[in-house]
Amino acid sequence: MKNDLFTIGGLTIHGYGLMIGLGIIAAYFLTEYRANKKGMDSDVLVSIAIWGVAGGLIGAKLLYYITIFDQILEDPGKLLDLGDGFVVYGGIIGGVLGGYVLSRMKKLPFLRYADLVMPSVALAQGFGRIGCFLAGCCYGLPSDGPLAIVFTQSDFAPNGIPLVPTQLISSGLDFLHCALLIWASTKFKSDGCVAALYLICYSAGRFVLEFFRGDLIRGAVGSLSTSQFISIFIFAAGIVMLVFCLKQKKKEAEQ
Repeated sequence: MKNDLFTIGGLTIHGYGLMIGLGIIAAYFLTEYRANKKGMDSDVLVSIAIWGVAGGLIGAKLLYYITIFDQILEDPGKLLDLGDGFVVYGGIIGGVLGGYVLSRMKKLPFLRYADLVMPSVALAQGFGRIGCFLAGCCYGLPSDGPLAIVFTQSDFAPNGIPLVPTQLISSGLDFLHCALLIWASTKFKSDGCVAALYLICYSAGRFVLEFFRGDLIRGAVGSLSTSQFISIFIFAAGIVMLVFCLKQKKKEAEQ
């Protein structure tokens, strides 16, 4: 509800940035713990984190530029605004591509490490959505429900109006998603299944939650928001990936 948490000297600690930082740290330590438990090489995790975060930031920014392309045509100066404006799906796609490039360079089993990392990605997203709540971005539609929240100092959400707490709902679902993926990792033996389940669950949840979002500047494709449109393809990709990975494991078992 308040993005500027406190100031030390001339340095102001922002809630959004703090939560992003905490999310990355928590994700790293969870990944390291699970890597050691599975007997996987944890020495490469720093490299995976760097490439994943860098790819994620670039992807999130590029997809944001795509959603405001008409505004950029009118004012190219918006390309120089590197502080605000990121799209989660772009971050996911960019992070996956960054991890894939690194895995090829270091000859790592990409799907195995994707399964390792994806629960941590969901964990980091949970923290990130708390940051959204503090900043007031990604806000919900007006609501008179008992769980509605009212912002009073937001630069993004309309102040003084009860809104659906989409950020907190997203955060709670992300933490549950993390727990589900960790549980699934003990059940699925095929590399890539956990990563596929991440794509399926996240895209389905995001598609539904978009109906309750009130920040309409994110672009649209017909009657769907940009994120809903992308969710359809991500969901389909997850289903195809899950079926493929299960069939591959079955073929290996039959040989």
